[in-house]
Amino acid sequence: MKKTPHLALDIHDLKKIYSNGTEALKWVTFSIEKWDFFALLWPNGAGKSTTIGIISWLVNKSSGQVIIGGHDLDESGAEARMGVGVVPQDFNFGIFERVYDIVLAQAGYYGIPREAAKPNVEKYLRALGLWEKRDVQARTLSGGMKRRLMIARALVHDPHLLILDEPTAGVDLELRLGMYDFLRELNESGTTIILTTHYLEEAESLCRNVAIIDKGTIVKSGSMRELLASMEDEVVSVELDQVFDSDTLSEYSPACSDTVLDLTISSAHPLDDAIKILQNGGYKIKSIKPKSGRLEEFFLKSTGK
Repeated sequence: MKKTPHLALDIHDLKKIYSNGTEALKWVTFSIEKWDFFALLWPNGAGKSTTIGIISWLVNKSSGQVIIGGHDLDESGAEARMGVGVVPQDFNFGIFERVYDIVLAQAGYYGIPREAAKPNVEKYLRALGLWEKRDVQARTLSGGMKRRLMIARALVHDPHLLILDEPTAGVDLELRLGMYDFLRELNESGTTIILTTHYLEEAESLCRNVAIIDKGTIVKSGSMRELLASMEDEVVSVELDQVFDSDTLSEYSPACSDTVLDLTISSAHPLDDAIKILQNGGYKIKSIKPKSGRLEEFFLKSTGK
């Protein structure tokens, strides 16, 4: 297999069999172009965690090839790893450590001297709204701030590939939207991003391409636009701070019960547009929840179940 420096990530025939005989990955093959914003979707137990573990050198593969930014993980592991930043699903920093120290210490793992790392520590803490919290212990941060701290830590060495494993878990909507804006800007500046999420509306909002893993194999990959075109409408429930009383959003077939507004989302009428209309109308959005399980339906259709 040729090395492909124009790709941020190139995976070929990746396989993983654990010592208990579980075959987590079966000849997984996919690639991600540089500067892409890529969604990796999966039903539970599909092999997503194993795939991310191998890319981030936490899990040893059984066979296959992983090339990160033109560097083969087997032949040039140190160079490959320098190009990757990982934001895991679970918090894994010392809760009694200062926010600033957590990010600064991460730079040391990549061999970056403390003084050289300090400008990046400040840069990313400011970008993620954490600079004013730099001297507090991590345990005092809200769940959303802890998520952003994880992102700052993953970016301190300026990786060209950032892996986000469910980065908005436990994050309220306002902070989530701010995080989306930051990630879009980061991607536009040249960082390739892989997003894993259970929420299709999140992937729709951010990602251009997608791969779906099920039972250790890629069952579908391609552009997000193609995926959406193959799917039916989805109904989402939007909880507002007040009763919806407006003639707007008629194209979303709104149905309102007190402060909960049900909207029909489609490729022609995306959720992002509805959110902007509501915010411009003076409504504060308290939560958004999928109602129809469109992603699960799509998995069933993709896997022939």
